[in-house]
Amino acid sequence: MTIIQLNQRQLKIIDIVKDNEPITSENIAANLNVTRATLRSDLAILTMTGILDARPKVGYFYSGIKQINLVGDRLKDKTVKDIMSMPIVVKKDTSIYDVIVTMFLSDVGSIFIIDDEENLCGIVSRKDLLKATIGGSDINKMPIGMIMTRTPNVVTSLKDESIVLAARKIIEHEVDCIPVVEHNEEKQNNIKVIGRISKTNITKLFLELADN
Repeated sequence: MTIIQLNQRQLKIIDIVKDNEPITSENIAANLNVTRATLRSDLAILTMTGILDARPKVGYFYSGIKQINLVGDRLKDKTVKDIMSMPIVVKKDTSIYDVIVTMFLSDVGSIFIIDDEENLCGIVSRKDLLKATIGGSDINKMPIGMIMTRTPNVVTSLKDESIVLAARKIIEHEVDCIPVVEHNEEKQNNIKVIGRISKTNITKLFLELADN
């Protein structure tokens, strides 16, 4: 038997749906003063766990928090390494232009930046690259290290962490994905990127567990 652990925003979503059902995701987002994209993972979790019911062109209904949660029972044994994807990495001296091309060809929302020793030193998102392109800088000459979010401000995950913990990091920090890393205890700041975990990875897992 699994006790469902919900964050504060998910609890607020439940209250909004209970008071206004049926209600669309647009209206839920408006009530919370956030974007629909921000709520995507929350709504996926609440729907897959059976707390909310979603009906196309109608909206969300409250189904009730079930004490026995089959999806949760299957989820508790899953770790990050079970669903993580291959990371997309570039060196910190790579030009912004080349990083934009890499992001486009790889079809990802974030790229991880490594130093000359291949240790994680930062991350860039689509928003970071958009700001750089409209800022008047020469993106063919400026290195990506100039605009990246630097460690230790990068949220990371370990391969043996639970999926629930990784999902909570993504939601609380409002990011699309986080790097999966390994630390070398003998060398300070030695952080190797071994994977990536994203909202897409987690949503696919919920769909897989629900189908099974």
